[in-house]
Amino acid sequence: MHNESAVRKPQRSYANGLALVCLAFIAILYVLSDYGPGAIIADPRLQIFKTVFVSIILETMPFLWIGVFLSAILHVYVPDRLIQRMIPRNPILGIIAASVLGIVFPLCECGIVPAIRRLINKGMPVYAASTFILVGPILNPLVFWSTFTAFRGRPEIAYGRMGLAFIVALIVGLIVYRFVRSNPLRVRENRDHEHDHSHENNKLAAVMGHAINEFFDMGKYIVFGAMIVGLLQTFVSQTDLASLGQASGSANALMMGLGFILSLCSTSDAFVAQSFVTSFSGGALIAFMVFGPMINLKGVLMMSAVFKTKFVALLVSLVVILVYAGTFVLDYVFLK
Repeated sequence: MHNESAVRKPQRSYANGLALVCLAFIAILYVLSDYGPGAIIADPRLQIFKTVFVSIILETMPFLWIGVFLSAILHVYVPDRLIQRMIPRNPILGIIAASVLGIVFPLCECGIVPAIRRLINKGMPVYAASTFILVGPILNPLVFWSTFTAFRGRPEIAYGRMGLAFIVALIVGLIVYRFVRSNPLRVRENRDHEHDHSHENNKLAAVMGHAINEFFDMGKYIVFGAMIVGLLQTFVSQTDLASLGQASGSANALMMGLGFILSLCSTSDAFVAQSFVTSFSGGALIAFMVFGPMINLKGVLMMSAVFKTKFVALLVSLVVILVYAGTFVLDYVFLK
C-alpha cells in the first residue's frame, strides 16, 4: 500500500499542475479576447487559434464521454473472466479479435484510451490492447464510409487505408507479444477496490462516479493537446509544409507529420486528405489517414497518462517505421 501511494502522488501532482496550466491559458485567452481590455490586441492569428482550440475541444469531448462511460460500464458490470474469454490465447487470433472490436465499438483515440486501461486491468492481453488502440480509430464502418465518400473516384485509397491499418496493427501486436513482458500501465488498479464496487447496490451511481473521475483524469490532456495543436496550426503554414514534400519519400513522411500535428478525428480526416489529392501521391494521403489516427499529438498525451513512457515510445517508433514503409510500398506496387 505504501509503495502504491508513493507511485500515485507524483502522477497526481503532475496532472494537477497540467490542469492548472490549461486553466491559466484559457483565462489568458479570455483576457486577450475582443472584449474589454483585449480589444488592444487585433492580431487575426489569435482569432484563428481560438477557433482551432475550441473546435478541437468540441470535436473530441463527445468521443471522450463515450469512452469514459464505456470504461465505467466495463469496470462495474463486466466481470474479468468475460474479457479474458473474449480474447483467444493464440496471439494472431487474439489480434484479429481485437481488430474486430473496432467494428463493434467505433471509437476514435480519445474514447479508446480511457477504455483500454480498464480492459487491460480486466485481463485483456497487452498485445491485443495495443492492436485495439491502434486499429480501433480506423477499422470501423464510420471511417470506411467517410473515406470511401471522400475518395469516391479512387476507392483503392479507402481499401489501402483499411488494409495498411490492419497490417500495421497486426505487426505491432505480434512485436508487443514477443518482447513486452511487464505491465505497461503506469499504476495498477486495486483489485479489491474493484471487486467491492462490483457488488454495490446502486451500480448506476458507480458508473457515473467512475465516468466522472475518468473524464477529469483524461480531459486535461485533451485541453493541453488542443492548445498545442492550435498553436501549431496557427503559426505553421500548411502551404509551406506541402511545398517541402514534393518527392515521394519525403511527401509520405511530411503527411505523417501533418497527421500528427493536426490530430484530426478519424471520421473527418479523409475530407482534409482529399484537399491534397492534386499535390500528393495516394501513398502520402494514406500515410496521413493511417498515421494521424494511430499516433497524434493529443493521443500521445493521453497514452502517456495511461502507459509508461518506454511503452509509448515503442508504439510510436513501430508505427512510424511500419506506416512509412507500408505507404512507400503502396505507392510503387499498388497505387501506380
